[in-house]
Amino acid sequence: MLRKAAIKEAHQRMRRATQLLLAGNLLLGAVLLGGCETVPQGIQQARIEMVQHIAAEPAGDYFIGRRYYKPDYKFWGYIRKPGQPWSTAELVMLNEKQKLAPDRERLEFGSDNNYEYKLYGNFSGDKVYEPASNGIYPEFVLKGYELISPNPPPIFKSQFRGNASVTDLRYVVEKPE
Repeated sequence: MLRKAAIKEAHQRMRRATQLLLAGNLLLGAVLLGGCETVPQGIQQARIEMVQHIAAEPAGDYFIGRRYYKPDYKFWGYIRKPGQPWSTAELVMLNEKQKLAPDRERLEFGSDNNYEYKLYGNFSGDKVYEPASNGIYPEFVLKGYELISPNPPPIFKSQFRGNASVTDLRYVVEKPE
């Protein structure tokens, strides 16, 4: 009986030692991998602030849009609902029959690339074919807009890395993260 108790105690000690060793390895791995982080500290801080800002957006009858200009493509950019992360945003074709897009209104096509807007309008329910990407995108009927920021926080991988050139990304359609 005494021997069984000693074996059980030794087994529990080994189990605790193994758990401590695993926890130590996980902590060490996190520290080492944290040192390999490729996102610069300033960008990481901007992302944290962006998440907080999105969480604080009031509900309402509007959308948040990020202009995503590519010279060879006809889509407008990404649109999401207030309070929702950029990963839920949809790449859209803009219907400008009621209101012209900001860059088109100024006759400066693509000059507002990466600008963030508060958009008023609605999704029509129609899908529009865009030949350069061979994609089909939802149509957003623009009724109005307000500029939120000409220099918003990054939402694309290429912006986090900061090393991709316009030439490298010319035919790449990124998704926000």
